[in-house]
Amino acid sequence: MKIIIFGASGSGTTTLAGEVARQTGFQHLDVDHYYWQLTDPPFQEKIPLAKRSAALKADCEKYENVVVSGSLVSWGEEWKSAFDLAVFVTLDQETRMERLQKREIERYGDKLQNDATFQHSSKAFMDWASQYDDPEFTGRSRRIHEEWISKLKCKIIRVDSQHDLPANAKIVVGSLASS
Repeated sequence: MKIIIFGASGSGTTTLAGEVARQTGFQHLDVDHYYWQLTDPPFQEKIPLAKRSAALKADCEKYENVVVSGSLVSWGEEWKSAFDLAVFVTLDQETRMERLQKREIERYGDKLQNDATFQHSSKAFMDWASQYDDPEFTGRSRRIHEEWISKLKCKIIRVDSQHDLPANAKIVVGSLASS
């Protein structure tokens, strides 16, 4: 069984995937670990598409049951038919942006107050993330995710991250029997 859980940054996809993996014993693979080089600070250098896609594919094949968290919309055609279940996680923008701001503070702490490089990087990220619901935005957006959903070759469910984690995990795990 191969599951992908995706949505806007800050919507809770990684948290939900981790909980589903914990409840099912599935291997959890987070797309960020394949997309970004390990750097300090993190999230500075992208791994080339072919290399990251091959690494994720190899790990998906290594395990019989996998839950992947993250967006693969720009990773190639093969990912449209790679999953048995897709879970689209939504969350209202205000709550999502509050979560992201809190995460930035937890991740970078005092550096956000004292380091111009961190301030610039964080602001750029937050500006990018705030455009998710803009239908004109050409980056990763709700519109692009909806288009990708229409091309997936698997069962699709939607969960609202406004609901608590146990409730959403129950929906996902419960849907596995019918996938």
